[in-house]
Amino acid sequence: MRMNLVARVAAALVGLEGLAVLALVVWQIAAMIGGDTDSLASAIALAVLTLVGAAAVLAFAVAIWRGLSWGRSGAIVTQVLILAVALGAATGAYAEPAVAGALAAPALVILVLLVIAVRDAGRAARDRDDASA
Repeated sequence: MRMNLVARVAAALVGLEGLAVLALVVWQIAAMIGGDTDSLASAIALAVLTLVGAAAVLAFAVAIWRGLSWGRSGAIVTQVLILAVALGAATGAYAEPAVAGALAAPALVILVLLVIAVRDAGRAARDRDDASA
């Protein structure tokens, strides 16, 4: 039961991240419509790439919900990338510690949940193997 609950919570949080990235796409499109871009071609390319990223994160959430290992793996990579962006936001000439914290805190929570879900899935797989042997 715990394994299922941890994985479900992780899936829901990863899904919320995917929806946040999708909201970023909407914001990018609004900026293009409003003429707030220097290069329309670059803005379109960035919006398309962001949309692909949102689709991937949402797919990870669905896969985690269904108990598929590739979803957990992809979501772990996503959290590590978010933490790298947070580190970049916290350092440098234009550091924004509040933004870094807002990015890092949920990513750390989700990362811990995903590691627990991976450990529990491994334990369940070993128990199935032992039962069938």
